Amino acid sequence: MSIYDSPSPTLDSSMVTTALELPGYRIVRNIGVVRGIVVRSRNIFATIGAGLQTILGGNITLYTQLCEKTRQDAFVMMMEHAAEHGANAVIMARYDANELMQGVTEVLAYGTAVVVEKI
Repeated sequence: MSIYDSPSPTLDSSMVTTALELPGYRIVRNIGVVRGIVVRSRNIFATIGAGLQTILGGNITLYTQLCEKTRQDAFVMMMEHAAEHGANAVIMARYDANELMQGVTEVLAYGTAVVVEKI
């Protein structure tokens, strides 16, 4: 069996933190920056629906759901990128978002991939 026959490497989301360290673990190797990037556009129906929701005020659930799905997808891609490079944890995880053009947004999840061992 070759490396290409195995399923995609995975990383447990509990091993991702915004902190500089994971309590109970020691960093034994720093792999470097990893990222997951997603570029999404709003569809016309969601835009119309969200426009109607803005009239009533409050939480714009269509956009909330779109943002949550996009962030989750970027987060999973970041974890996959880390695992592909041999990491079992990510520290200093962050998100960034930029509007590339009207209605098209880039969401980036990034952090530092590391190998940790239990103390």
